[in-house]
Amino acid sequence: MSAYFIVQAIITDQPQYQKYREAVVPFIASFGGKFAARGAKVEVFEGEHDTRSVVMFEFPDMKAIHAFWNSADYVPIKKLREGAATINVWAFPGV
Repeated sequence: MSAYFIVQAIITDQPQYQKYREAVVPFIASFGGKFAARGAKVEVFEGEHDTRSVVMFEFPDMKAIHAFWNSADYVPIKKLREGAATINVWAFPGV
């Protein structure tokens, strides 16, 4: 069953965050993750949204998301975004 990994960020250092993006996207792909939405403008039908764009990846399953997130090889990639952005990250299984 597919699983989804959602990221919203407040980017404070665009050049440094770009280095993170360039490293993390192929790393995510190595765990079977692929873009489902990128830089998406959220269209609000009801309620509120804080205007941050959304990036969503589709993974084969939650196990793949956990393997990516908990990988020792992700640690140096994650350090690339330190001080460059504040992020919120969510994951959930599909149906």
